[in-house]
Amino acid sequence: MLILIIGALMQGSVYGLVGMGYGLIYKASGLMTLAQGDMLMIGAFLGMTFYKTLHLPFVVSLLLVMIIMFALGWFLQRVLVTSLLAKGAQQVYVILCTIAISMILQNGAMFAWGSNTMQFPPILHFSVNLFGTTVEADRLLVLGVGILFMLLLHFFMQNTRFGTSMRAAAQDEVAASALGINVPMTKGVAWGLASMLAGVAGVILGPSYGVYTAMGALIGQKAFAGAVTGGYGNMYGAIVGGLFLGFVEAFCAYYISSLYKDFFAFGILIIVMTFMPNGLFKEQVME
Repeated sequence: MLILIIGALMQGSVYGLVGMGYGLIYKASGLMTLAQGDMLMIGAFLGMTFYKTLHLPFVVSLLLVMIIMFALGWFLQRVLVTSLLAKGAQQVYVILCTIAISMILQNGAMFAWGSNTMQFPPILHFSVNLFGTTVEADRLLVLGVGILFMLLLHFFMQNTRFGTSMRAAAQDEVAASALGINVPMTKGVAWGLASMLAGVAGVILGPSYGVYTAMGALIGQKAFAGAVTGGYGNMYGAIVGGLFLGFVEAFCAYYISSLYKDFFAFGILIIVMTFMPNGLFKEQVME
C-alpha cells in the first residue's frame, strides 16, 4: 500500500508541476498552450545529455536544463506568440501554433537523439526502507523535487516584487501598465517559468520511466486534465487536481486494471467539466 501511495504522489506531483505551467500561462496572458508535454520531453533529453553523456553533476545538469527551458519558453512567447497577436491573430491560431511547436519539438528530438527509449542513469544509487517497505530513492526524489518547486513557485509569486507584479498584470493589464509594470515581460517570464517547470519534471522522471520522444504527450494531456479538474488558471488547483488524478490512476491500475487507468482519469475530467465547469477551486474562466 505504501508503494502505491508513493507512486500516486510521485505521478500526481509531476502532473501538478506541469499543470502549474498551464495555469501560469493562462493567468498571465489568457492563452493556452498544448506544447507543455513536449517541453517535459525536451527537458528529459537535455538532462540525460548533460548527466549521462557529458558526465556533469546532477545539480549542474538540472540547473542547465532550467536555464535552457526558461529561455525556450521566453522565446516562444516573446517572438512567436507576440508576433502572431501583433498581426491580429485570434487565440485559436496561437493554440494551433503551439501544436506546431509540439510537433517540431518531437521531430527535433527524434532527429537529435533517435526514436528509441533511452535509459536515464539513476540519480540516487540506494533504496530507503519506510515502515518495512523498500522504496527506490529516485522515486522519493521525484516527489521531493516536485513539492520543492511547488513551494518555490508559491514563494516567488507571493513574496517577491516581480511575483506580485505578475499577479497584478494577470488581474488587470491596463492598471498594471499604468503603475509602471512591464506587462510584456511578465508574460514572457510566465511562459519561461511554465517551460522550466515542465523541463524539471522531465529530468526527475527520466530515471524511473526512461526517455523517449512520446513521453510528454500523455503526461501533458493528464497534467492539463488535472489543471482543468482543479480549476483552469488556478495554480493551486492544478496541484490538487494533479495529485487527485495521480491517486485515481494509481488505485484504478492496482484494484481494477492498468489497461483502464486512462479511461477513469479522463472520465473524471468529463464529469468535472459537466457538473463543475469551473473546477474544484471554482476558477472563473477569462474572457
